[in-house]
Amino acid sequence: MSLAEARAEAAALPADDVSRYFAERDIQQALVEAGNGEFDDCVEKAERALLEARERPHSLKSGERLDILGAHEVPPR
Repeated sequence: MSLAEARAEAAALPADDVSRYFAERDIQQALVEAGNGEFDDCVEKAERALLEARERPHSLKSGERLDILGAHEVPPR
């Protein structure tokens, strides 16, 4: 299992697939962990990304959407 494998699996999902979104976040976090020298955490995040892409545990019902805020946005109260 590798980060490249997780990336390939995530990239194979449709761009609007919610599981792809979560897999890509795990991949991004794995890269951060690797950059910090936390290789055990990197492997754990890469494994989570791979499982997310393969098993697709997250899904949205017809008409639902995932609202993703930018780093500069504040959620409504």
